[in-house]
Amino acid sequence: MAHHMPIDKGSDSGWTWKNRPGYKPLLILIAALAFAALAVLPPPQSMVDMVRSIDPPGYKLGRDARTITDAVNQKLRPEAFRAEKQGEPVKTNHHPKPLLSSEQVARLAILTVGILFLAAFLWGTESLPLGATDILVGVLLYLFAVLPMEEISKAYMTDAVFFVFGILVVAVGVAKTGLDKRIGLILLSRIKSTKAFAFIFLPMLAMSASFLSEHALVALLVPVLMGIYKVTCKMHGVDKDRALAIFLLLGVTFAANHGGPGSPAAGGRNAIMVGYLMEYGAPISFLQWMITGMPFVPLISVAIGGYMYLRCKPKFLVKEMNPSEVVKAEVARMPKFGGREAMMAVILVILVIAWIVLGEHSGLGGPTLYAVVAMFLCRIITWEDVQDGVAFDVVGLYAAASAMGVALKFSGGALWLASSFVGLLPDVLTQGDGLLVGVSLLTGTMTNFMSDGATVAALGPVVLPMATLANVSVWKVGLITSFSSSFANFLVVGTPNNAICFGMGRDPETGERLLDVMDFIKYGIPVTILGWLVLWFWTIFGYWQWLPWPNGG
Repeated sequence: MAHHMPIDKGSDSGWTWKNRPGYKPLLILIAALAFAALAVLPPPQSMVDMVRSIDPPGYKLGRDARTITDAVNQKLRPEAFRAEKQGEPVKTNHHPKPLLSSEQVARLAILTVGILFLAAFLWGTESLPLGATDILVGVLLYLFAVLPMEEISKAYMTDAVFFVFGILVVAVGVAKTGLDKRIGLILLSRIKSTKAFAFIFLPMLAMSASFLSEHALVALLVPVLMGIYKVTCKMHGVDKDRALAIFLLLGVTFAANHGGPGSPAAGGRNAIMVGYLMEYGAPISFLQWMITGMPFVPLISVAIGGYMYLRCKPKFLVKEMNPSEVVKAEVARMPKFGGREAMMAVILVILVIAWIVLGEHSGLGGPTLYAVVAMFLCRIITWEDVQDGVAFDVVGLYAAASAMGVALKFSGGALWLASSFVGLLPDVLTQGDGLLVGVSLLTGTMTNFMSDGATVAALGPVVLPMATLANVSVWKVGLITSFSSSFANFLVVGTPNNAICFGMGRDPETGERLLDVMDFIKYGIPVTILGWLVLWFWTIFGYWQWLPWPNGG
């Protein structure tokens, strides 16, 4: 998501209505007017009733609280709340703030929902730079007194945020030492045919993308694949073979996209969900996540390989391709394994072991930051590398997302959204495992229009309260949301992987672009449908039925 278009510096001389990435005044104006209307209108009656209802399902009340209104007053108006409970006048030196009424609490909740939609809109359209929207979320939560300042600060600096930052720094180190290139070339050097590429290489890539940055893997593989493409065309006396290019480029993108469910380290979206589950009082360890998600990855990647092979191979102008021939020359040119690259490999292996062994008790952020410090001590990276290589706006995105999650849960906004969404679904998709199918359709569609991280950030607080309403484990709902956010296959803007392939997929000699926007739609929609089918029949109604689940089935 952190790929930005270069902006023409000359156009910055004066103010303009003209849209460009990071500044779209018309869209900002529309969003501001919609938010202002929401802030002025009275909250819906259903929300007022919800904050008044005693012990609402899906909301965790404090010790002395009986309704959401009580819970909000207990945190925002502690003196007045305590006095009312004890039936005494408030004894303080200053004039205390009065208790909030149910209508005022409902207004807070609807404002929080408004902030969620505003942020999702601004992230999705890039009307403001991502980093600016990240800060705006905190500003609005403070401005409308949804949370006290110290709570907002705490919500912005969670374990998940440190984990995301650490993972991005580790990816910088892996790329700088050339370790990622070596891994990519080692994987390709065994592949001797088109069939082997589809059924061996793509599943191996998807499983690697469960632990390494999928964006880094795709970015390093595309130039290698373009070399293979050109040499293969020349060997068979063909100028251009679009079917071969589509097979190589989209095969790699789709396989890397679907590595996401394999482990929490696969991307920031998973880190966000780990954070949400922790806040929900249902923390999940690295190993537990892998047990629930890893069996999905090989099967979906074999299905993607099969689909791309059957659809593209008959259209090949070349008879066959043999990547290992091309790659061997590239491997021979690589420096000997050792030095900083070897140190980076050791740090990476220890980090993965630490995630698995230490589990959720130490969090995922702690061990990741240890790895970052180790990289500095071994002089693998410099602070300049971190500043250049880490997308701090993406780190901010996860920080803002976790703050929004806390606010939505606390104000009751998440519960209201969840109940409303459940109300719209047909009955079969609201109970038990049917709900998981409904959530996967919602997330899988949304993730194509905004980044996977922003999708999970926006939907997490909405869908997690549904678990209680539908009598299903909160883990299942959280994991299905994260898994489906990997299905960004049919729009170029859906994920950086697609953008990298689209941008870098050019003929090495003529510079001609080998993919067009419609290729993603033509090949990506069937792949997304395949993803849903495998997720439902192999995962939800398959092996998940035999796994133990906390708090409900």
